[in-house]
Amino acid sequence: MGRFRRLIKGLVLFFAVLGPGIITANVDNDAGGIATYSIAGADFGYTFLWVVGPVIFVLMIIQEMSARMGAVTGKGLADLIRENFGAKVTFYVMLALLISNLGNTMTEFSGVAASLEVFGISKYVSVPISAILVWLLIVKGNYKVVEKVFLAACLFYVSYIVSGFMAGPKWDEIGKNLISPKIGFDTSYLYMLIGVIGTTIAPWQLFFMQSLIVEKGVGIDELGHSRWDSALGCMMAGLVVFFIIIACASTIHPAGIKITTAKDAALALEPLAGRYCTILFSFGLLNASLFAASVLPLSVAYYVCEGLGFEAGVDKSFSEAPHFYWLFTLTIAFGMAVVLIPGFPLFKMMLLSQVVNGVLLPFILVFMILIINKKGIMGEFVNGRVWNLVLWISIAGLIALSLSMFLTYI
Repeated sequence: MGRFRRLIKGLVLFFAVLGPGIITANVDNDAGGIATYSIAGADFGYTFLWVVGPVIFVLMIIQEMSARMGAVTGKGLADLIRENFGAKVTFYVMLALLISNLGNTMTEFSGVAASLEVFGISKYVSVPISAILVWLLIVKGNYKVVEKVFLAACLFYVSYIVSGFMAGPKWDEIGKNLISPKIGFDTSYLYMLIGVIGTTIAPWQLFFMQSLIVEKGVGIDELGHSRWDSALGCMMAGLVVFFIIIACASTIHPAGIKITTAKDAALALEPLAGRYCTILFSFGLLNASLFAASVLPLSVAYYVCEGLGFEAGVDKSFSEAPHFYWLFTLTIAFGMAVVLIPGFPLFKMMLLSQVVNGVLLPFILVFMILIINKKGIMGEFVNGRVWNLVLWISIAGLIALSLSMFLTYI
C-alpha cells in the first residue's frame, strides 16, 4: 500500500512538472525544421537517418542542463550570461539571436501559408488570422492556459508518424543506413547536416527552456521529474524527425523530385503515397507552424528582456511587462508582414536561418558549459565529467562542420 501511494505521489509530481521539456523539444520541429527534414529525405534518401540518434542524445543533455540551471538559480540563461560575462557580450549574443529568430519567425508564418494553400486558402487570409490568434493566446492568456495549449499542440505531431508509415518505407534499407550510414563530405551534404543540427538543437531553445522552468517555478526538489519531462519531449521530437525523413526518402527521393519547401513535400506525396498522406503532412505543418509562431516570438521577448534586465513573463500583465509584450508583438508583426510581400525569397531565408542556428549554437553552448561548471552558481549541481566531455566533443564537432562547409566554398 505504501509503495502504491509513493507511485501515485510520484505521478502527481511528474504531471505537475510536465511541460517545459516536452514543449521546448517539440516546438523545434517547426516549419523550417519540417522543410529541412523533408529536403534531407528527398535529396539524400535514408542516408540522413543516422543523424537523428546522436543529435537527440545531445539535445537531451542540453535540455537537462537548461532545466538544472533554471531550477537551481531561478534565473534565465540570458540573465546568467549578463551577470557572468557583462552587458557588452550579452548585447552581441542577443543581437545574433534576434536576427536568427526574426528569420525563423518568418518561416513559421510561411509554414501556415503553405499548409493552407494546399487546401486553396490564400496566405493573405490565413497569415493575418493566425497572427491575431497567436497574439491573443499569449497576451490574453496566462501561463497555465498557454502551457495546456502548447502541450495539446505537441500531441498533433503524431500525424507525421502516421504519414511516415503510409509512405511505404523500406525497412531493410533503413536498417542498413542506420547500421552503416553513407556520410557525404561535399558542400551540399555538409550544408544540410548543419541545417538539420541547427533546427533540431536551436540556440533560442536553450534560453526558452530555462525561462519556462523559471516561470513555472520548478525547484531543485522537482529536478528528477523535470529530467523525465525533458527526456520524454526529446524522444517524441526524435520520432517525428525520423518519420518526416522516412516519408520523403521513401517516396520523393526514388521519384527524383526536387523540393524546396514543406508545401512541395506535401504536394509531392499525393501521387506517390495518396491524398490522406498529403492531408496528414499538411495538417502537421499547420500545427507545427502555429505552435512555433507562438513560441519563437515569445522566446525573443524572454531572452532580450532577461538580458537587458526588463520584467518578463506570460503571467505578468501588459502594464507590468511592457517591453516583453511589445517585443512579442513586433516580432509577430514583422514575421507576418514579410511573408505577405510578393516574391520574397522565403525558402532561402528559411534554410539560411537554420544554418545560422547551427553556426551560432556552439558559441551559446560554450557560455552554458562555463556557467554550469561554476560552483559559486550551481553548488553541488555542477556538470559531471561525462556530460562535459560529450558537450565539448559536440562543440568541437559543430565548429569543425561549420569550418568544413565554409572551406568548401573557397
